[in-house]
Amino acid sequence: QVQLVESGGGLVQPGGSLRLSCAASGIMVSIYTMGWYRQAPGKERELVAAVRSGGSTNYADSVKGRFTISRDGAKNMVYLQMNSLKPEDTAVYYCKQEPQYGRSSSWGQGTQVTVSS
Repeated sequence: QVQLVESGGGLVQPGGSLRLSCAASGIMVSIYTMGWYRQAPGKERELVAAVRSGGSTNYADSVKGRFTISRDGAKNMVYLQMNSLKPEDTAVYYCKQEPQYGRSSSWGQGTQVTVSS
């Protein structure tokens, strides 16, 4: 059974930084494509960043140059470093294990990020 638990969200002023963490159990994050998604009120959930098993990454255009996704295989963790935060980054952020190797996807419960002065 896959379990993903996000942490690190909170309230931050515009221009500030946060680091989100995703603790995984039941899978090895180093061999799966792992993603961070977000959903703002009244909007659809969207991909923010993803890291593949080979280490390649991709980002939404809106966060390129500000956000960095990474993972630690030894700790079985996935991170999202968010810098230069903007009010429009306000959303619930979710960690996701993408469907792969015949295993369906799994989602964490989400962590709220609020960017406001």
